[in-house]
Amino acid sequence: MSWDVITLLFFAGLVAGFIDAIAGGGGLIAVPALLWTGLPPQIALGTNKMQSSFGTLMAVRKYAQARMVVWKEVRLAVLVTFIFAMLGTWTVTQVSNEVLKKIVPWMLLGIAVYVLISPKLGAQQTKARLSLAAFSCLAGAVLGFYDGFFGPGAGTFWTLACLSLLGLDLPRATAFTKVVNLTSNVASLLVFIVMARVNYPIALAMIAGQLIGGRLGAGMAIRHGAPFIRVVFLTVVFAMVLKLLWDQFGTP
Repeated sequence: MSWDVITLLFFAGLVAGFIDAIAGGGGLIAVPALLWTGLPPQIALGTNKMQSSFGTLMAVRKYAQARMVVWKEVRLAVLVTFIFAMLGTWTVTQVSNEVLKKIVPWMLLGIAVYVLISPKLGAQQTKARLSLAAFSCLAGAVLGFYDGFFGPGAGTFWTLACLSLLGLDLPRATAFTKVVNLTSNVASLLVFIVMARVNYPIALAMIAGQLIGGRLGAGMAIRHGAPFIRVVFLTVVFAMVLKLLWDQFGTP
């Protein structure tokens, strides 16, 4: 692997880590970069899980230091997410995920429109619609499996669920999301490692960038709060929708 490729992967990891720490969606940068190196799709996904785990870990550490992570709130969600993410990853190694590829862009577009027309969403805490236990079991099972099975938009779905069902404000919803994202990344990574679907040298090149990007992104989110997160959140969601729709309809 040439130094040009290593440098590109480092910066791809940095940008992906920065975006992931704030709003999720770093896979939009990382996965295409990994595929560009010529990796088979499943190895690209496994390698992406390894490098993104390190960036998310840095973001979680930053949010925890800022006392935005309430560990007693997230522990059940972490447990359920871990189990179902492993199940989802094992499933994707056995079956095709073509149906999800067609559905997800429209789900994300709906989320983006909902957030766009709800300017006060996440500005402050609101009343929860589900108990913490019910939310942890439901979201952990559905979104944990989804992130393990397919992945695009998982962080976005988690953030919206925290806002609308758990009643958190946007900064705390983002912190909650980072913890469960780290959980599903690690669970998926374990399955990919067991099934030999990780390219370690390439992962290491991206991890260096991820560690820097994750720290910078989390710091920006903590410093500038909900308005900044909202702008990045919407930008990432619309970019993700365009990317996924282009993959469906824009290529021959």
